[in-house]
Amino acid sequence: MVLALSMLTASAAQADRVTIAQLTITRSFVIRVPGWRRSAPPPPAPGTQYKEHKGPRCIDAAAIGGAAISAPDSVDFTLKGGRRVRAKLEEQCPALDYYSGFYVVPPPDGKICADRDSIHTRSGGDCGVDRFRTLTPLSTPAPAPH
Repeated sequence: MVLALSMLTASAAQADRVTIAQLTITRSFVIRVPGWRRSAPPPPAPGTQYKEHKGPRCIDAAAIGGAAISAPDSVDFTLKGGRRVRAKLEEQCPALDYYSGFYVVPPPDGKICADRDSIHTRSGGDCGVDRFRTLTPLSTPAPAPH
């Protein structure tokens, strides 16, 4: 009986030292920017040049149909419906083409905004979006002769 009483006392002492921890789980999702798909408008013909115009402050992440790295400091998005928008990055982002592809994590509002959001490289870097520019084709190259 004395043994059982001492074990009960030891268990009560251990119960006094219980540590309580809190774990918070939040939902998040990542939008992987796809390459050119059949449902997206086709990529521009080689040699097509674009003129940049003032663009929107934000673009809807769900409207992105495809993307391409156009320069070390910019990414061209093709939106559903055929519009093209260039994301000018805050600085050159050499890690962008180290691995094929990148991704965007939109905030709860579902929009990717300049001076707020970043493009994340697969190698772990972040490239902040400085501004968006709307693109219009300047010239279309002549078709190659058969």
